[in-house]
Amino acid sequence: ESGEMFMRPGKLADYFPKPFANDAAAAAANNGAIPPDLSYITLARHGNEDYIYHLLNGYCDPPAGIELREGQYFNPYFPGGAIGMAPPIYNEIIEYDDGTPATQSQVAKDVVTFLTWAASPEHDMRKKMAIKAMTMLTLIAIPAYYLKRHKWSVIKSRKILYVPKVEHS
Repeated sequence: ESGEMFMRPGKLADYFPKPFANDAAAAAANNGAIPPDLSYITLARHGNEDYIYHLLNGYCDPPAGIELREGQYFNPYFPGGAIGMAPPIYNEIIEYDDGTPATQSQVAKDVVTFLTWAASPEHDMRKKMAIKAMTMLTLIAIPAYYLKRHKWSVIKSRKILYVPKVEHS
């Protein structure tokens, strides 16, 4: 027990390790810009997964009249159009074990699906719990409704008459 850090197998609940030692090293490796934390990117952007998907697939040549600085690329889905990130995905950049064609669109879809899971890994469990809760509420509501109808039927069907007292003379 000397206090030294040790390595262990990763768990699904672990955070992703940082790719850079600090912000200065990250900025130096990325043309002076600190890269964003992508763990919540699909929840943080308007359009969620669609925005990220189109951002990954949307690189193209700038239209006439738009000048880009050195190290910038044109992407109409990025606000302002000029983005400092080079196109990260190309056709056949990886090889799938099942033979799925590794098109740019397919790779972008897989990246977006992973980022969505990384943003909320409890999503599936939350949905399962919601189904269980709705099932239980339904199973409780049906007998409760029947019991309410049964117990209140006597009270609701009671006829109340007001008979004024008549004095006999």
